[in-house]
Amino acid sequence: MSFSLIPSAFAADAAAAPAGPLGSLMSFLPMIVIFVLFYFLLIRPQQKRAKETQAMLQALQKGEEVVTTGGLVGRITKTTEQFLTIELADGVEVLVQRGAISQRLEKGTIKNNK
Repeated sequence: MSFSLIPSAFAADAAAAPAGPLGSLMSFLPMIVIFVLFYFLLIRPQQKRAKETQAMLQALQKGEEVVTTGGLVGRITKTTEQFLTIELADGVEVLVQRGAISQRLEKGTIKNNK
């Protein structure tokens, strides 16, 4: 009498794993599919947004209206390689890094919201 928890027929099927190069490829196939999905759903869109943001930061010019990451809204009065001078109100200017700009606004946005 056998007191095995797994019948011998099922144990034999589990031991007979596919062999050869096709069998090993099939065992890695779910991981490959998950990586491809992550690439197209997460990594690629993030890289695209980063490129768009970098292009926007490089194209900033004097006179444009911007919003900083801290939520300050102002108009660019002076630009350098790494820094921008932003006028927040009449006579109030702030020096910020280019990377601190979160978005560019349409012309007249500040005037329309006063």
